[in-house]
Amino acid sequence: MTEQEKCKLEGQELFESVSNEIKQKGEKQYFEEECSENAPIIGIRHVQILLYFLVCFIGFGVRVVLSVGIIAMTDPKTNNNTDIPTYPEWTDKNVILSAFFWGYIIPQVFAGWAATRFSAKWFLVVTFAINSILAFFIPFTAAHFGSKGVILSRAIQGFCQGFIFPTLTHLLSQWVPSEERSILGTIVYASGPGGTILAIFITGMISASWYGWPMAFYLYGVLGICWCIAMICLGYDNPALHPSISMAERLYIKKSLGHTNKKAKYPIPWKAIFSSGPVWALFITQTGNNYCFWTLLTQIPSYMNYVMNFNIKENSILSSLPYLTLWILSLCVGFASDFIINRRFLTRTMSRKVFNSLGLFLPAVALAFLGYTRADQATQAVVLLITAVGTNGFHYSGFSVNHIDLSPNYAGTIMGLCNGFSQITGVVAPLVVQFFVTNETDPSQWRIIFFITAAFNVLTAIVFDIFGSGEVQPWNEPELKN
Repeated sequence: MTEQEKCKLEGQELFESVSNEIKQKGEKQYFEEECSENAPIIGIRHVQILLYFLVCFIGFGVRVVLSVGIIAMTDPKTNNNTDIPTYPEWTDKNVILSAFFWGYIIPQVFAGWAATRFSAKWFLVVTFAINSILAFFIPFTAAHFGSKGVILSRAIQGFCQGFIFPTLTHLLSQWVPSEERSILGTIVYASGPGGTILAIFITGMISASWYGWPMAFYLYGVLGICWCIAMICLGYDNPALHPSISMAERLYIKKSLGHTNKKAKYPIPWKAIFSSGPVWALFITQTGNNYCFWTLLTQIPSYMNYVMNFNIKENSILSSLPYLTLWILSLCVGFASDFIINRRFLTRTMSRKVFNSLGLFLPAVALAFLGYTRADQATQAVVLLITAVGTNGFHYSGFSVNHIDLSPNYAGTIMGLCNGFSQITGVVAPLVVQFFVTNETDPSQWRIIFFITAAFNVLTAIVFDIFGSGEVQPWNEPELKN
């Protein structure tokens, strides 16, 4: 047989093989599978992830800028420019810090529901624009309306940011293939600590400079408006609405997720959600983690300043190191989690429990040791803070992406419920500190705070280990019951 005849025979065999496969699967299914397998490694879905990353990055910056800025706002000794106003008469600093969460809790459930019914993109754009404008005018508000005005402004900012996580969770359930869920979800959710790093560092540097603390608020106000413009131009609610996404990528996402927008036709299964053990386990562990996160986020600058005696410039650098560690570790863990699940080394459920346990147990151990750290052991304190915050990054491959695991169709609603009610810890945590820490320079009083926080972590992690799940719940597809 000649070479030409061999090629002809091989071509005929290939044609017959493809033809038989098309007959068995159907032309549409075969076409979709072939397209999905040729989806680009970097595509339109990654542009959406970048937008979601940035809104969390900037949003957390807006939250945190006041945690560092409040020191410069109320302590004249920290300002190098005597023209910058300060308000040492403010005795309600912890109330100001907790005010953000007064509004933050309210819209969560509504936001999750609205994202499944209307345009998630425009909810984000409008609310984040209001949030950014209020951030820009914080110096004006402080000067003309005092601490009460700042409290009101922060509560409204909290209300606006309450739309972020439920809406983003819904958008992730539309854009992120399950094979990439851990890493892309981690990139988005862990961008908050990334934004925290930058905000703590920049706010401390700016507050200690001639420009003073107001410049930090101006900066984040402008960044927020720039993001809104980018989202208007580049953001879309789902792949089907994007005008330039390739057919291969769209079918890859559709094949992986196994759902479309048909869920909007069905009522949300509230009874099934509220009676679901895995949802309650998710909520409880999210509550414990949030208490730890917000305690450390709002209080590290004060602890470093009053107990460890770091000035505001040193404070900003050292306070940002734990979140830098968290950010880097969380990205590494995201890759590892997807690899472990896709290679079937662990089930999705077991993987979520392992990483969640590491993300809550390890910080608890570090906080227990931190409670016995003396004021003259500054290096030990910094190392333990880095460990407590940094190892928390494991949870981004634990409970943080579990909402989408349990129900891709109602992930936004579940995030709204769990994140909304668990964020009451953001109100409680600063008030607990205000109750127990009557002398901010006394390490023994801070010990109580660290022990309470560690206990929350351990107990709620155990609940998730017992009752948590990584599997799609039966009520995710209510139409199948018809």
